Amino acid sequence: MIKKYGMFINGESIFTDETMPVLNKYTQEAFAEISVATKEIVDQAVEAAKKSYKAPWSPYERFKVLKRVSELLLERKEEFAKILAIEVGKPIRESRVEVERAALTLEISGEEAKRIHGDGIPVEAAPGSENRMAFTIRVPVGVVAAITPFNVPLNLVCHKVGPALAAGNSVVLKPAEVTPISAIMLCELFKEAGLPKGRLNIVTGDGPNIGDWLLANRKVNMFTFTGSPRVGELIRQRAGIRKVSLELGNNSATIVHHDAELEKAAALIAQKSFNNAGQVCISVQRVYVHSKVYEKFLSLLKEKTEQFKVGDPLSEETDIGPMIRVEEAVRVENWINEAVEQGATIVTGGKREGAFYMPTILANVHADMKVCRQEVFGPVVSVDKYDSIEEVIEKVNDSDYGLQAGLFTSDLSFAMKAAKEIEVGGLIINDASAYRADHMPYGGVKKSGIGKEGPKYAIEEMTEERIVVLNL
Repeated sequence: MIKKYGMFINGESIFTDETMPVLNKYTQEAFAEISVATKEIVDQAVEAAKKSYKAPWSPYERFKVLKRVSELLLERKEEFAKILAIEVGKPIRESRVEVERAALTLEISGEEAKRIHGDGIPVEAAPGSENRMAFTIRVPVGVVAAITPFNVPLNLVCHKVGPALAAGNSVVLKPAEVTPISAIMLCELFKEAGLPKGRLNIVTGDGPNIGDWLLANRKVNMFTFTGSPRVGELIRQRAGIRKVSLELGNNSATIVHHDAELEKAAALIAQKSFNNAGQVCISVQRVYVHSKVYEKFLSLLKEKTEQFKVGDPLSEETDIGPMIRVEEAVRVENWINEAVEQGATIVTGGKREGAFYMPTILANVHADMKVCRQEVFGPVVSVDKYDSIEEVIEKVNDSDYGLQAGLFTSDLSFAMKAAKEIEVGGLIINDASAYRADHMPYGGVKKSGIGKEGPKYAIEEMTEERIVVLNL
């Protein structure tokens, strides 16, 4: 049975005659259909959001709704995890972790709703202002358009919706058309938890069209987007002076110094290169290993990688599932073939079966290969060597991206030098680049975007600071 899912606007499900299939990424067969939004429906969603934003909604009421949705999500963890495994192709064990993290993201967002505050400003210290007092408050921006990607379609929705609602905004959510079901189900939980009508609306269908219609609607006050740099740049150009927060990916580097615990480093790098078939913004893509330990590390990484089981995402034994589309697996295959023609060596992997691409390690790479220069967004990691600290910092920084990087070392001086000189939004010491706690500030530099996620930091992005001055 193919289940039909409607959009969620002003607290009600909206269906359209035009639909779009959602595929089971393992079987490549349709398991659901979603309604396709028109411009009129998108404008209707924005209008509902604008109207609801005007209604009073206290911080404590926001907290209660977000906390309740967090609880409901955990109660239905297995149901949501199964949907993630089907619509993303993410292994069921990994999918359960995403549900747990999404629930925590909402719980933290709810707590932060009670902590939004301003500051006292000592204007009385200025000559002529001796009889004045001042303070700041933070006010919601209004209607937030949230556009989310396919790879983490539940938790990344929560990272946008949770802080936006906690700040007192209203939201129009556009999930990726290939993985929208978990987001639609989440909206139903918000309804069950007592969210006021219009505070959260979801529109589904063709991404470019909906994006254009949202950008053209001047009642949208802010855009928060996770996706490609190309689309992010377009949003920033067309948003004008409206607020924009962009998380645009990476080609993450991790350094393994000669004093690192190699077993630990190899295990963590293998895990964080191939989670979700490498389709994670901070997946390890480039590994730089000190020449003294290069051969030993490469052997360990190969050993750890070849232990992974590739297969049905719903199987408890599976470590790596399919990529999001057959076309994406073909693209990865082409990039690897090109790298091999340019001199790279396949240490393990290098094979495609439909939408599956086997976890692959490349050696003898150079910086100008696509697999090093661009964002692979697939189960591929390239391993290179270095001799000096200055050399490896230069190699890591030789990138258009700067989201996160990792460094394995026991040398505190190296760690602090790297913290100051590596051009990223986050440096992870003695772990791979793909570490993330949901309440930490998360965002990058260069083509990796602008703005921060993490509920506390996203709330700052999604509010405006206003000063109040009293003449006593």
